[in-house]
Amino acid sequence: MSLFYESPLTTRYASSEMKETFSSVFKYRTWRKLWVALAEAQKELGLPITDSQINEMRSAVDQIDFDKVRTYEKETRHEVMAHIHAFGDACPQARGVIHMGATSSYVMDNGDLIALKTGMKLLKGKLILLIEKLNHLSLEQSNTPCLGYTHLQPAQATTFGKRSSLWLQDFLTDFKDLLAIREDFPFLGCKGAIGSQGSF
Repeated sequence: MSLFYESPLTTRYASSEMKETFSSVFKYRTWRKLWVALAEAQKELGLPITDSQINEMRSAVDQIDFDKVRTYEKETRHEVMAHIHAFGDACPQARGVIHMGATSSYVMDNGDLIALKTGMKLLKGKLILLIEKLNHLSLEQSNTPCLGYTHLQPAQATTFGKRSSLWLQDFLTDFKDLLAIREDFPFLGCKGAIGSQGSF
């Protein structure tokens, strides 16, 4: 049993894929991928960053030493700095170019947005499957009688197919909303400390 709060939305309902998407490993691996992308962009813009530094960073993306991170966080009292130091230990040649000029929001906010977009992609696939199954169920049960309800009270007779088609309609609306959100889901780009671009 955990000593910390656990949401039943996770422990009771979340799929293994969704748990992975919102796990610490996914979060901090994403931060490291964002630091690699930042270094690649900075090199392309002319900063003195070498291919070997970028390759070293890329090869250490999955080597997250959480014990070391906890030690650094006790010293720095800063989550992002702790991960920068631990990543620097994993790729010492690139230590000086990790997170260069960026603000913490670069990895924190964009990392959260990547997790949300990944989660929405998982939901899209599961919604398609659910919609397909409800469609078949509604057609299959179109003549199966059942009691309808209103205000949690028994009402007039209807069919199970009719009731399941109403669930289907709700999920179709959710699916359309999900597609609209995914289409208009910008990332925050890259900003310097306090968002002023001054460090760049």
